[in-house]
This record gives sequence, C-alpha cells and structure tokens, in this order.
Amino acid sequence: MTQKILIVGGGIIGASFALHLAEAGADVRLLDAQRSVGGIATPASWAWINASWGNPPDYFRLRHESMRQWREIDRRVPGLAVNWCGGLLWDMAEADLLSYASERNAQGYEVRVLDGKAALKIEPALAVAPPVAVHVPGEASVEPVHAVERLLSAARERGAEVLHGTGVRWLIEKKGRIVGVMTDEGDLDADVVVLAAGADSPRLLKDVGQDLALDQPPGLLVHSAPVGEMLNGLVMAPELHVRQTSEGRLVAGSDFAGADPGDNPQAAAEALFAKVKAFLKGGEALALEQFTVGYRPTPPDGVSAIGHVPGLEGLYLCVTHSGITLAPALGALGAAEILGQGRNPLLSPFSPNRLLSKT
Repeated sequence: MTQKILIVGGGIIGASFALHLAEAGADVRLLDAQRSVGGIATPASWAWINASWGNPPDYFRLRHESMRQWREIDRRVPGLAVNWCGGLLWDMAEADLLSYASERNAQGYEVRVLDGKAALKIEPALAVAPPVAVHVPGEASVEPVHAVERLLSAARERGAEVLHGTGVRWLIEKKGRIVGVMTDEGDLDADVVVLAAGADSPRLLKDVGQDLALDQPPGLLVHSAPVGEMLNGLVMAPELHVRQTSEGRLVAGSDFAGADPGDNPQAAAEALFAKVKAFLKGGEALALEQFTVGYRPTPPDGVSAIGHVPGLEGLYLCVTHSGITLAPALGALGAAEILGQGRNPLLSPFSPNRLLSKT
C-alpha cells in the first residue's frame, strides 16, 4: 500500500525528502509556511558542500557520502547546476592545516598543500598570498534557493504536491500516534509526518509533549552587486569566507556560518564588506547590495538529529546545520528508513533521542 507522507518544511532538507520519497513511489505532500521558495534558513546559507575540517569521524563519513550523493542528484535533476569549483583554505594555523590535510588524505578526501605562489595561481584576485594554504578540489557550492526550486520541481514531476503559504498550526496526535497536521486551512491526514521545519520544530514538538534542544545562532552574510569573474572557487581565509555566485555576486561571512551581527547589523555588514574589498584586487570597485541574517537550526552538539521520534509513532524528525551539504544523504537515507528499508549505519550515531525530553 502506498504510504501517505506529509513533509513539514520547505527548505533544502524538506525538498530532498520530497524528491527521494516521491522517487520511491510514496504519496508525498510538502507544506511550506513561506510563500517564497526555500524556507527560512536555506536562503541565508553560504552554501558550501564539504566534508572539511572539524568533523568527527562519524560525521565526516555522513558528509562525505552526501557529497557523493550531490553528484548523483546533479546528474538526474535538470538545471541543478552544482558548482564543483573546489575550495582554497587557510583559516587555521599552519600546523593544523598540515594535520588536516594528512588526516583527510588518509580518509580518501583529496587535500593538496600549497605555497602562496601556487595559491595565487588558483585565485589570482587575492590581494595578498597566504603563506601556506590547502586546496580541496572536490568541494562545491550551490545557489540555495535555485537548488530548492529544482529539487521541488523534480519532486513534482514524480508526483509530489507542494503547498507554499501553508503553515502548520499543530501536529495531530491520537493514542500516541501522529496521524496528520492541522493547517490554517484545516486538517490533513498522513501515515507519516516528516518534521523538517528547522527552527519551528521545537514549537510543534512541544505541543505533543516533547522538548527539543536546539540552538539558533544568527549568521550575517554580505552580498555584493554583480561583478565580472573575480573568484574561481570557495575561499576560506582567517575571519573571511568568500564565494562568487553564478550571477557574479560575492557572498561573504566571517566564517562559513556567518557572523553574529550584534545590535547593529548594518554597521556589522559594512565593516565585513570593507574586509571583502581589501581582500581582493580591484575590490575597491565592489558595491554592497544587501546583507542577510539567517538563524540556523543547530543541535547543541553540532551534528544532525534524524530518525523516528520515540513514543510518537508516525513522526520522523530531521534537524541539522550543514543542511546544504547534508540534504541529499539525509533525504535519501531518511526516505529509505521511513519506507521500511531499515536504518542505514551512517545514521546510527545521529538519533534525535539525545535532543528530546518529555515535557
């Protein structure tokens, strides 16, 4: 029997679940409270696809697998346009850079150590060459809203229904089972509800007796007006991460998550953009077009939470930072689990139970 599945959340995680569940033949309906595409957190992402430094082994393996699945999705979803541009990185001490390169190469993740001259060959627009850097050719970026549009379009082609501007007021529970959701337009029933609502997840879970531990740190990114080609790939320098979009805009944060804008985001944005202008040859001609402040749903331990919610049959939860990197793997592996194919070992360390407590 075909399973009827409701997905709550229209960011890149929800879009990936919609695609993978629809491909598997489920009856899928995605509900997005926003009228615009992309949800809330996804449009404010720096959109780096990576399994880079700072990830414990289990999380590295999940992220590395998701990079592989990005390549598969890129082949089967028309117009997705993942930019496999590579990343140039030197935002840590030289000894740490060398250690990172050695560790990742041993794990099959290519990292090349470069001197300043070689770094400038990759990114000749840098105003000052780094003393030493590493280049990771397999890393990528994607335009986040465009990616959600293409994933949802592909899901629709496979039978999914996508409802924008449809907010969920509460989850409907009957005898310990989630049987649907109540929207502003009325109730919708389901065999399984996938909660991929990011920062809105704690509110919906609280109504059914679960407290979800979830941080929501702010992240400031500055966006330039479009310019000619300045960067070839992702650049991660101390206190400044920069990439160039397919439309020619430079997008930068103090790191890949963006900076805390404090009490005066306009001033923080102008100070950050001044660093961007000084960072690049010809940077004085750059103009600040806009800045964004995103609030990223982040489990306190920094890694994903994905799986069935204990004590609430029919409810499947997925919350994570690094949503851009992890969307393909979480959607594919989560869909398989929902449809009865068992839990993939890659997901075993990331049960949501650790973040949940009964109210």
